Amino acid sequence: MAPSPSLGIISDDVTGGLLVASYFEEAGLESPVALRPDAVENTGAIQILATRSRLAPPDEARAVISAALDALLAAGCPAIGYKACASFDSTEEGNIGPAVHLLAERMAQDPMLVSAGFPEFRATVHQGYLFYQGRLVTESIKRLDPVTPMPDPDLRRFLGRQAREAFGLVSHLDLHGGAAAARTALARERAAGHRFILLDSSDDADIAASAELAREARAIVASDPLLVAWGLARAADRAGSAPPPPRIDGPAAVLVGSVGPVAEAQLAAFAAHHPVLTLDLLADGSEAEQIARALEWATPRIGDTPFAITTLADEAGICAAQAALGRIGAARQAERLLSGIARGLRDRGLRRLVVAGGETSGATVEALGLSRLRALPRGPLGGGFCIGTASGPTPVEPISLFLKSGKLGTADVLLRALDRMPS
Repeated sequence: MAPSPSLGIISDDVTGGLLVASYFEEAGLESPVALRPDAVENTGAIQILATRSRLAPPDEARAVISAALDALLAAGCPAIGYKACASFDSTEEGNIGPAVHLLAERMAQDPMLVSAGFPEFRATVHQGYLFYQGRLVTESIKRLDPVTPMPDPDLRRFLGRQAREAFGLVSHLDLHGGAAAARTALARERAAGHRFILLDSSDDADIAASAELAREARAIVASDPLLVAWGLARAADRAGSAPPPPRIDGPAAVLVGSVGPVAEAQLAAFAAHHPVLTLDLLADGSEAEQIARALEWATPRIGDTPFAITTLADEAGICAAQAALGRIGAARQAERLLSGIARGLRDRGLRRLVVAGGETSGATVEALGLSRLRALPRGPLGGGFCIGTASGPTPVEPISLFLKSGKLGTADVLLRALDRMPS
């Protein structure tokens, strides 16, 4: 009988789950990414369940996270991590604070350690304050995010409002002082009445010290680096056991649902070489009619040359769409349009797809009827390459995907992803 997974991870979106899976696969740890609770199996070294809890209303997010937790525990996972993005993208209401509360209670974890940031990509936390690209998050390009602009750089204060409970802090100075100093600081914060404790992540040394603090934890809430370090330590005896994933060939396309300066630069680089269709969220006609028009444009291009379809808009366009549809409503409409187009492209023979945007990626794999993703090991472009498959009575052809967060990647990442996509 195969051993049970060494741990389970609940990710708040699909791209985040894939990214940590790519680190584990690089270490030889088979880490399947399930896309719904009933797709979780007790196979592989690490089980990852990707949700769409980041932007869900708090009550809905709690229900989604609770169902994911039930599935991972039923699969035999002895420890559970909740994975949020490096900049802890969320709203004033949630959903990271509610996840902290839920895991602390369900896993009887006290204190609950919480860690944001990703020093490798210049997202850091110092003295409890979030920095992005060397600037306070409120002074960085993150302030332009139309959905989660992160208006407060003080993560203890921001998360405290979400969780309705104060957070303690183990700072960079505490972590830099060595293991004994870090443990003393953790005990100090717990003695002060803090159940939830934020860990600084000023550099990779902070992550290493935090991983040592979390070694025996049954649950943590963290972004990529601590979650990866924690998982690698817990599954160290399983390394080297992952079988290779399949390879898929066929026509390719790009869908871009993210907005902001990073997405603009990436799409401009792509448009210099390939055709791009831009959709207007406020265009005349129903969503079905807009999807049909886009597919009419795309169909003769399938297999001829890569192309992109996007809902990207400038600041004026974003403001107009949000005024008419609401902040979340505009985002959800963009996701429905692009995911509907993805389904139509697949039905017309497309077998390789690049998707930019975490929420767009989640909507796309759902629309394609996929139940599991197998991440490829991390490479020059980082993580995001995967093979999507489905189980159940309705057969679905496997598809090769590159799913990326809207904030990550160089300007030429869309072009490079097509070149490097397994075929």
